[in-house]
Amino acid sequence: MQAGLKLPDVTFRTRVRDEAVGGTNPFRWQDMTTADYFAGKRVILFSLPGAFTPTCSTYQLPGFEKNAETFAALGIDGIYCMSVNDSFVMNKWAEMQGIKTVKVIPDGSGEFTRKVGMLVAKDNLGFGMRSWRYAAVINNGVVEAWFEEPGRCDNHGEDPYGESSPENLLKYLEAKASGIAAE
Repeated sequence: MQAGLKLPDVTFRTRVRDEAVGGTNPFRWQDMTTADYFAGKRVILFSLPGAFTPTCSTYQLPGFEKNAETFAALGIDGIYCMSVNDSFVMNKWAEMQGIKTVKVIPDGSGEFTRKVGMLVAKDNLGFGMRSWRYAAVINNGVVEAWFEEPGRCDNHGEDPYGESSPENLLKYLEAKASGIAAE
């Protein structure tokens, strides 16, 4: 993707807590669309190869959570973490990470990831099809800025991380807020 492009229209199958369901697992299915997440807001979207994986769990997700207030002060209305994982996995991962601000988006079938050109094979790790690591600033459903890790390809032997880091997005947003073009 590149700046100026509109996000694809996709419906995501999510599970949301609903005490009316009762029992020990009070969740129900709720379909959410691209518009539900991105219309009328300026948000950060970051995507990663898999919930519970080392880089994602140690640096990327906690880093965005830790900096949520700073992002908000720079004009960001929300932060979304996406992965080609189902809603059960994404919800449990967010719970186990103690995430309160970042919202998770399950792209279980990889439809959104495929439509933005970021679906790659990770068979070398036993993952199957997953997302290449990237982040973006999305303004009302349109890409404002895109941060993709270098070397995107199937079965990449490494997991590059830096371009899509919270620190890199902060640098971009701070430069934009001060009127300086980001590098």
